[in-house]
Amino acid sequence: MRTEGVTRQAAVPAARTAVLWDALRAVLAERASATGRARLDIIDAGGGTGGFAVPLAGLGHAVTVVDPSPDSLAALERRAAEAGVGVRALQGDAADLGDLLPEGGADLVLCHSVLEYVDDPAGALRAVARLLRPGGVVSLLAANPVATAVHRALSGRFEEARLVLGDAEGRWGDRDPTPRRFTGEGLEALLAATGFAVGEVHGVRIFADLVPSRLVDGEPGAAEALVALERAAAAHPVLREIATQTHVLATLG
Repeated sequence: MRTEGVTRQAAVPAARTAVLWDALRAVLAERASATGRARLDIIDAGGGTGGFAVPLAGLGHAVTVVDPSPDSLAALERRAAEAGVGVRALQGDAADLGDLLPEGGADLVLCHSVLEYVDDPAGALRAVARLLRPGGVVSLLAANPVATAVHRALSGRFEEARLVLGDAEGRWGDRDPTPRRFTGEGLEALLAATGFAVGEVHGVRIFADLVPSRLVDGEPGAAEALVALERAAAAHPVLREIATQTHVLATLG
């Protein structure tokens, strides 16, 4: 029973990341086939405590995390040690990428939940572009203002929901901790302006952030069904527009 309980408690988090991991595994398989190298060079910009970096290192890849927080990097190193993998940790932010890492050395760059917070999103993407090898891929994940409006409304914050929809940065007010959010169209335009060709676009956390956990925790098979629903909805042209986050894969044009 204890194992079953742990599985159910992990159900919603699994649904929140399943689409991302599906996309990353496909990219890694494609790059390994194209390059003939099983061990790829991956940079996780703003990778924090290693939620993606440590599992990627566990798959046998060379992973470097760049993050401005020394506390997060310390937690990353502990997490990597517990998992028995090596991850390189460098302190810095997106503006420092060109100074910290060699040009053209990465097969994949993760830029997850970074563009919302940097001073210059376009500059950050240009820095990412310089890191990529020919054929390399950037995995970009950013908060979606439409989902924020939906979530604020569902919590009774109707005025804040209205403000999100009318604000150029997708914010609900001065107390909003997120400096900016991006529609899918906005992300694609930003990528195109910085020299990238947009590939697949996915909605991430379409239903997982809306479904009460009690509906998943107590029902056999509900966890798997929620993951399957997230996967089915991720590329839906309407549903992905209300996802909590938008995920885009892009290569240099």
